[in-house]
Amino acid sequence: MAEDRPYSKTQKRLRDAGLRLTKQRVALGRLLLDGPNRHVTAETFHDEALSQGIQVSLATIYNTLHQFTDVGLLRQVTVNGGKLYFDTNTSEHPHFYLEDEERLMDMPSDAVQFTNLPKTPEGTSITSVDVIVRLTSDET
Repeated sequence: MAEDRPYSKTQKRLRDAGLRLTKQRVALGRLLLDGPNRHVTAETFHDEALSQGIQVSLATIYNTLHQFTDVGLLRQVTVNGGKLYFDTNTSEHPHFYLEDEERLMDMPSDAVQFTNLPKTPEGTSITSVDVIVRLTSDET
């Protein structure tokens, strides 16, 4: 069966998203998208790829993460005004940010509820609302 071949699920996801199947894209897609949802930065994902024997530049990692985001396979979450995380869970959901560890964690999507959003300026509409609850360790 075709679905039983290694990488067949990753290849299908990439193909369905309209991406050309390159060796690096399939290898990076398998590493990132096969398995549980998670958050990565370009730097942490680059280190992971190298540790798995995928010889790839940091620039290629950035390009691939942005391509995956552009086609809806990833979601970007910006923390602290510039630290960019890529989230494999593309649904709308809030996050915890553990400041001491610089780690992003999902919160259940129903953990935060909005009962009132502001009226938007004329000619605009809300596309999303990002919620990040920052945490620090109680140990001093």
